[in-house]
Parts: sequence; structure tokens; C-alpha cells
Amino acid sequence: MEAPVIQIQDVTKVYHMGEVEVHALRGISLEVQPGEIMAIMGPSGSGKSTLMNVIGCLDQPTSGSYFMEGVDVGGLDDDQLADIRKRKIGFVFQTFNLLARTNAFENVTLPLIYAGVPRAERHTRARAALGAVGLAGRMAHQPTELSGGEQQRVAIARALINNPSIILADEPTGNLDSKSGAEVMALLLRLNRQQGITVVLVSHDPNIARSTSRIVHLSDGQVSGEEIVPQPVEVGE
Repeated sequence: MEAPVIQIQDVTKVYHMGEVEVHALRGISLEVQPGEIMAIMGPSGSGKSTLMNVIGCLDQPTSGSYFMEGVDVGGLDDDQLADIRKRKIGFVFQTFNLLARTNAFENVTLPLIYAGVPRAERHTRARAALGAVGLAGRMAHQPTELSGGEQQRVAIARALINNPSIILADEPTGNLDSKSGAEVMALLLRLNRQQGITVVLVSHDPNIARSTSRIVHLSDGQVSGEEIVPQPVEVGE
């Protein structure tokens, strides 16, 4: 059996706000296998966003250990963490985070510009990524000219551009109507099945969560339960 792509053991996260200590994570242990698609659910304040920030190497745990693909993330400096984010992780956010005055094609190429990829290769990879999410004919459109679902597809194409092994999606359907949300979720499922990309997503929507193979429930910074979904809910294209 392959080693877990994500292996978290007894992770805590404490924020200091003046003299007040906020315990956002309280000893979380979690493993995610390569090629798995799973959901994290929990009420506001349960630690979902903090956990995603730790998994995404945007924040370091206060204590405990975190290994990504066998690498001890806790021992890395800021530059090394940035390199892992750049090479291994694609981020998808609820608010899309697209540049408003930049068209879909240019939005998707941004990570490659920061990575120093030559122009010709950037263009080839951006066209391929937009084609993979069904937007080959919308490359020249700015975000304001795209529907919410299309904007999220651009964001997913941007997340794919560096060929990540993991996609972290924080409420990827939260700002979408039910039809667009189902289309975006179907796209994530297809990328997981066809390309073997590991997907971890946060969702408040039980129907979205139940389209994955496993749901981890958080409460008060701890894992309160976990369930295997024997027959994931089918979502339409």
C-alpha cells in the first residue's frame, strides 16, 4: 500500500490574541491516501479553515507532526513551504480569487509566470488546462463576462496549471447556484477519477460532501466523527 499523501498526527494550532489563547485545532490526526477524494464538514468555528491552511502549508501547526508525501513539513522554512505549495498543491477558493481586469487565459497563466516558465510553455499549458475544464472557447473573456460556475472553472484550471498532486478546495460551490455547483463538483470528481489527483474539500452542503468517498466531521477543533460513503451521490455534468 502506498504511503499517505497527507499524514497528520496530534496537530494543534493555538493563536494568541493579546492575552487570550484561541485553540483552533486540538490534537487532530488524519490520513489521506493518494487519489482519494474526501470532504471535511463542521460548523463555523470547528477548525475547518485552520486545518486546510495547515494542510496547504499556509500555516504551521503549534505542535504535532505533518508529513506530505513522506516529507516532514514541520521542519521546512518559508521558502521550502512556498516551493511545496507551488509544486504539489492547487488551491480552489469559494470566492474564485480571479483578477478582475485579466481574462481567463491570463488568470490561468499567473502561477507559471511566478514559477519562471517560458512564455510558449505557459501558453500551451494554459490552453490545455482551460480545455480540461471545458472553457476552450472562453479564454479571452474577463471574469465579469463569465458565469459564477465558469469563473470557478477558471480557478480550477489555474489550480491545475502546475500539475499538482493535491487539490484543496475550500467551499468550492459555496457561491454558486445548485446547477453550477453540481457542474463544478462533477468536474472535481472527473479530475480525481481520470487524473488520480487527490482532492480534499470543505463543504457545508451534505449533498456535495456525500459525492466524495469519505467525510471527516470536525467539532471544536477535533475530529468528532468519520464516515465512509459506500455509494457516493452522483452529480450531473
